[in-house]
Amino acid sequence: MRVTVKLPRLGETVDEAVVLEWYKQVGDEVAENEPLLAVDTAKVQSDVPAPVRGQLTEQLVAPDDEVTTGTPIAVIVVRE
Repeated sequence: MRVTVKLPRLGETVDEAVVLEWYKQVGDEVAENEPLLAVDTAKVQSDVPAPVRGQLTEQLVAPDDEVTTGTPIAVIVVRE
């Protein structure tokens, strides 16, 4: 099953973030709640965790990209 990871809301009034770096690369196995990437908002730097366990198969954003809440940022394939 493919799971599209979307940028979560990082604060009550924060809807935009800039991608700083990916901790995981395409092909890497990830655990649920393991940090995938770091983002920076106007208020704080934060890690975005994996919502599921599986293999990271796509990175849909790159460092320095500005993304908004709800934007697809990655795809993880979950093995049954």
